[in-house]
Amino acid sequence: MTLNAEAAGRAIRRGRAVTIVALLLLAALYLLALQFTPPERFQGLAQKIFYIHPPAAYAMQLAFICVGIASMLYLWLRDERLDAFAEASAEVGLVLGGIVVLTGPIWAKPVWGAWWTWDSRLTFTVIELLVFAGYFSLRSAIRDPAERAKFAAVTGIMGMLLVPFNHLTVYLFNTTHPQPVVVGTHKPELPWVMLRTFLSGFAVFTLVYVGFVMQRYGIGVRRMLEEAGDA
Repeated sequence: MTLNAEAAGRAIRRGRAVTIVALLLLAALYLLALQFTPPERFQGLAQKIFYIHPPAAYAMQLAFICVGIASMLYLWLRDERLDAFAEASAEVGLVLGGIVVLTGPIWAKPVWGAWWTWDSRLTFTVIELLVFAGYFSLRSAIRDPAERAKFAAVTGIMGMLLVPFNHLTVYLFNTTHPQPVVVGTHKPELPWVMLRTFLSGFAVFTLVYVGFVMQRYGIGVRRMLEEAGDA
């Protein structure tokens, strides 16, 4: 299948609309967390970041999984749109990763007493981000579009393989990072008023991811068309 400028424009417009809705809901999430969700009795107000940090980490991992899936499909089908989507998802994942590594230390300092500790979860997260930063370095170093897409796809698949290892680090290693209190338990350990806000954060960050990736996909397709026209 070929790239389409009209479809790219639609993706950008629709992505912009989704992003506006997502950002409004993100503001509502802040309000819900700060004003209508009680603080945790031991961590106090610092625990409020809980409603942003794990959902952002989930959306980051969702983005990287989508990169890997799109990359595998590209190697099979050789559809340029899959390469464009993988690139878009990787860039959005890096943005979300920035939110993760920013909010994590803000939460860690009052709770752990340190801004950063090189435990297994944090180390694997940094490795993931470095792999996908390398993904873009690779793309910028290769001029031929087909070769660039092929080698980037292999890198994207390798990056995706880090996602389950990152999730399992809190079970496999001695780490200061807490284990999940919702996913992986028979019954959520959070009271409903906290669980409501927590799950709302996952829904909001999913929408943020969708809006961002739609816009970035359209921009990427336009750039690829311009590149093909200049060749």
